[in-house]
Amino acid sequence: MTVETKLICQVCQKDKFRTHQQCQDFLVSQNIFKIDECQNCGFRFTNPRPDESTLGDYYKSEQYVSHNDNSGGIINEIYKWVRRYTLGQKLRLINSVGSKRGRLLDVGCGTGLFLDVIKRGGWAIEGVEPDSFARSTAEERLGQQIHETVGQLHKQQFDIITMWHVLEHVPNPHKTIRELRDRLNDNGILLLALPNSESYDAKHYGPHWAAYDVPRHLSHFTPASITRLATEANFKSVTVKPMYFDSFYISMLSTKYRDGKTNLLGSFFGGLKSNFHARRTGNYSSLIYIFQKQ
Repeated sequence: MTVETKLICQVCQKDKFRTHQQCQDFLVSQNIFKIDECQNCGFRFTNPRPDESTLGDYYKSEQYVSHNDNSGGIINEIYKWVRRYTLGQKLRLINSVGSKRGRLLDVGCGTGLFLDVIKRGGWAIEGVEPDSFARSTAEERLGQQIHETVGQLHKQQFDIITMWHVLEHVPNPHKTIRELRDRLNDNGILLLALPNSESYDAKHYGPHWAAYDVPRHLSHFTPASITRLATEANFKSVTVKPMYFDSFYISMLSTKYRDGKTNLLGSFFGGLKSNFHARRTGNYSSLIYIFQKQ
């Protein structure tokens, strides 16, 4: 593995860090990775991490459901069932924040399930997906080209850009946020769905929290750190919405990582407890942030 050490915080550009957590890659390598926290702004990130030439090796697993519709196991089957249900919710959310059915770009579109629903809902769509297998699956599903990078879109502009659990995978979120802003029309919407490392389940499971997902997750956002990153890129926060089902899925995986076996009932109550705590704090397991270009 070739690694690189980050010397500058992506959010505030400072260079003083402390160790937040030591976590294992439970999916592929079983290696241990360190998560640092900026002493100035609190942003958390995997450090050191695989460089871009080797990072793709850590996605090579049949259990990585974002790139593979055929992954098995009871936890993944539950995930796929919930995903089908939530696609309709996502369409309603998009229609509620879009003033009209315009142009939408999904960055990190995986196998195209979300874009398929959006396209059927009357939106003009484009997708970006770096993984070749997922990209070809999306192209077959949608009947149109899916791009490997945002740069291949040339000068196309969009009314809404979405990243569903994608920004945490990006090597340079500071740069990515600004590039996406340039792709938005005036008053365009950037929608980011992200795990919340300040959630109850993150604190409860600690190094076994599945949403740390090192080293695939390079950034570990909190509401404060993502809002600061977006605000400094000239976005304003419109609203933040919870992803209620994520706490149950993450609790199932985290319990399996911690105990070495699946406990569906215990995980269900763990997810319920996380959502109960979040009703008071707002720190749900995952959150949808809606920002508007200024």
